[in-house]
Amino acid sequence: MTKKYQVVGIGNAVVDVIARAEDTFLDLMGIQKGIMQLVERERGETLYAAMKERVQTPGGSVANTLAGLGNLGLRTAFIGRVHDDALGRFYADAMEEDGTDFVNPPVPGGELPTSRSMIFVSPDGERSMNTYLGISAELGPEDVSEDVAAEAEVVFLEGYLFDKDKGKDAFIRTARTCRAAGGKAGIAISDPFCVERHRDDFLNLIEHEMDYVIGNEAEIMSLYQNNDLEADLTAVSAICPLVVCTRSGDGVSIIRDGARVDIPVQKVVPVDATGAGDQFAAGFLYGLATGRDMETSGRMGCAAAAEVISHIGPRPEADLQSLFKEAGLI
Repeated sequence: MTKKYQVVGIGNAVVDVIARAEDTFLDLMGIQKGIMQLVERERGETLYAAMKERVQTPGGSVANTLAGLGNLGLRTAFIGRVHDDALGRFYADAMEEDGTDFVNPPVPGGELPTSRSMIFVSPDGERSMNTYLGISAELGPEDVSEDVAAEAEVVFLEGYLFDKDKGKDAFIRTARTCRAAGGKAGIAISDPFCVERHRDDFLNLIEHEMDYVIGNEAEIMSLYQNNDLEADLTAVSAICPLVVCTRSGDGVSIIRDGARVDIPVQKVVPVDATGAGDQFAAGFLYGLATGRDMETSGRMGCAAAAEVISHIGPRPEADLQSLFKEAGLI
């Protein structure tokens, strides 16, 4: 029987606010280049006010991936939490317009504001993210509809949500419901600092609840701390059937049931690196959900990532199906 959704994501519902900035501006504002920092509400408002020519889009790592999957024509849904304020309504409406069911209505009342991330893009394309989590960090198991999770062929979890126990509980409820109904569950590690705060829980989740894990080199290496990517890939693949490691300009390594594929990429200077990992995941999950082999799935991921780093913003602007056809992938 065909399930309602091919991919369901669960993660932070964050409005991305993007602006270009020189490195001198980052220094002036005390912004650490190239990483994601959590900020308090007051700091978030200060940074927002300092942004010039800002572009506002619905964001959040897994939500960006779902936008890419929607671009590719898959049936998708997103489990997330927004407030019933202007940004929350904008977010929910934008997800629906992109073809993804936003299954949790905006929350009214005295809740925290909708989450937002101020992203400063440097001349070299590197992005520095300053995220006020707001209401999205309050997502818990009560926000997970088992009807939605059970109707997913694949669920994709966002590691950033692991910072609170209720987020972990929401993950486990989603993964177990999906897998019990015959689906596959996986996680984007999201950030090495997140792993450092919750290493044991991450490893336990990956070993006992996940069918696949996606992370970049730093994220994969943070799990076991061998200070050796090959040793860390071996360790992670020993506890999870499918491990996908993106290595920026050095390509992608995929290990599935002990069989490894390495996919080279052409190095380019990004216009904006925001969303590169998210769109790699979109291309890869498209391949996984449609029964492609690992090399084709990885090449789809690389093609989607290459598209998104060619312009400002974390979501694809081109038709990814057409790009895949041009590359001989479909």
